[in-house]
Amino acid sequence: MIESEKINPKMLTLAREARGYSQADLAEKSGVSRSNISRFEQDNLQMSSELLNKIMGVLKFQDSLFYADTEILPSALYRRRDTVPAKRLMQIDANINIYQMNIARLLSAMKKEAMEIPSLPLFETRTPEAAAIKLRKLWKLNKGAIENLTQVLEEHGFITIAMDFDTERVDSRSILIEDKFPVIFYNKKLLGDRLRFTLAYELGHIVMHTRTSLITFTDLSKEANSFAAEFLMPKEDILKDLSANVDLDLLARLKGKWKASMHALLYRAVELEMITENQKRYLINQFNALKIRRREPKELDLIIERGKLLRDLITKYRTNQKMSMSEMAAFFHLHEAEFLDRYN
Repeated sequence: MIESEKINPKMLTLAREARGYSQADLAEKSGVSRSNISRFEQDNLQMSSELLNKIMGVLKFQDSLFYADTEILPSALYRRRDTVPAKRLMQIDANINIYQMNIARLLSAMKKEAMEIPSLPLFETRTPEAAAIKLRKLWKLNKGAIENLTQVLEEHGFITIAMDFDTERVDSRSILIEDKFPVIFYNKKLLGDRLRFTLAYELGHIVMHTRTSLITFTDLSKEANSFAAEFLMPKEDILKDLSANVDLDLLARLKGKWKASMHALLYRAVELEMITENQKRYLINQFNALKIRRREPKELDLIIERGKLLRDLITKYRTNQKMSMSEMAAFFHLHEAEFLDRYN
């Protein structure tokens, strides 16, 4: 372990929250009083090597994490389904901060140049749908469904990371590292259809909102949803598929073609005024009766797209630096087992 010296109190808080511990939890597990932990985190008390070693033994990060000097990102907009306990969001926030700290260090060490990310604020495009149409043109995407959205994102410099949020209520969050490297964190439990819509949602959030000073209060989530719907299911291309009688059989057939959930296709039909609200309610009742509203038939499941950009960057850096796996883990302030778990 380490000798006594000044740690970064913010890193102590970050490490504790990443493990999902309250100060009382950490006190119980480490044998260090809660009052002392509170004072350490407020930078009101110098920590002895004995107490620090006890705390580090519980938190199980490399010692170097506690001396890191990095910006802590505040909690931000998540794509989520319901109310989420504050403690769970706190833990997710902390782990995202550890990821962003490590990725920033990797990109800096590699002298990685950022790719240009289109900025499509609504004061220019007017609507989320127009922003989606413009981005598809900028990226030269073919008409119709996008075969592999994750691949498209990675080709344009977006890193995607599957995280264990330890809850099904949170889908995703996106960040810009150093205001130029886009990273999308998503719940690794998402099925293929919801994952694609979630990625498109976060893409919309990044290009429309992340680098824009918001002058008026708008529904950012609604705007990101509208962007995602148009980006994945362009009005110009999907209208002919929805011109027939929209029923469950049609939605099931279109799911494979458009790589979107039956539910998303239903709502797209409503948005494009291809069915009425009464027809929507009738179809939703059918979803409920067949118990496929939250979990659509398994035989219709889409392939779960997994990104490889970050893994490839890590492999390239480790190979060039002739680092062992344990050395690469230490570079990320992690022990080897956790490094392998986090970065596959």
